[in-house]
Amino acid sequence: MRWKGRRQSTNVEDRRGQSASYASAGAAPMVLRLLPALVRTKVGRVLLIGGIAIFFGSRLLGIDLLPLLLGGGSPGSAEYQATPQERELAEFAAVILGDTEQTWGQLFSERGGQYREPTLVLFTGRVNSACGMASSAVGPFYCPADQQLYLDFSFFDDLANRHGAPGDFAQAYVIAHEVGHHVQTLLGISEEVRRQSRGRPEAEVNALSVRQELQADCFAGLWGHYANVDRQMLDPDDLAEALAAASAIGDDRLQREAGASVVPDSFTHGSSAQRVEWFTRGFESGRLESCDTFAAAAP
Repeated sequence: MRWKGRRQSTNVEDRRGQSASYASAGAAPMVLRLLPALVRTKVGRVLLIGGIAIFFGSRLLGIDLLPLLLGGGSPGSAEYQATPQERELAEFAAVILGDTEQTWGQLFSERGGQYREPTLVLFTGRVNSACGMASSAVGPFYCPADQQLYLDFSFFDDLANRHGAPGDFAQAYVIAHEVGHHVQTLLGISEEVRRQSRGRPEAEVNALSVRQELQADCFAGLWGHYANVDRQMLDPDDLAEALAAASAIGDDRLQREAGASVVPDSFTHGSSAQRVEWFTRGFESGRLESCDTFAAAAP
């Protein structure tokens, strides 16, 4: 992809190297967990009073001990040291996000609306979101409750090495897919899917999830169309990279790789063929209307 030197989105929050427990509102500080035992003994009360004095004294001196008490690391810990490759990936992600902002801003404006830009959160290991705690094992995800995208760059290594889908446009597809979920939230599609899912059998809920995920694939292809046609960002082999990525993370292929039987009723994202088909529809048409997976007789 020809992405270097292009505008980077400012809607990127870098939490790499931060402890998720420190950011968690539900994490009980160590002192609070020990408080009942401390106040029951004279020695404990002395230690507690002394500890409080040290804590507030340190604050007056400009030393923050709160991260230590919350289990978030030692005070004064160094900022996350990204490798040159990680720094380049962060720049790349910011450029891709910025380009999706341009595409969706234009499409919303053409329809008399205003696009509300999401935030991309970069993390390592695990992260807290309004949707709860998540580890990097779940892969990239979008949380509609805070309208933020979450990405650990380790997924790109998995995509290339474990799933056989390397390349920068494959990585861009992943980001654009999560942005597609944000678009669904803004258009009310995600809420409608949740409403229709209530009380339904698991197989029917999964079928709705498949249609929602395939639409996000189509929206990713739609962004790719404008990145290619309007801004000439793609190289000749880039489309093949995105299609390889879409195929690599199809439910049927993932089930086979796990040594399990292929069970279509258990699909939540769609088969490899479906994911390729809907990304291609968006990429070739450049039309929002072509991505209505819910109106299709079969996605």
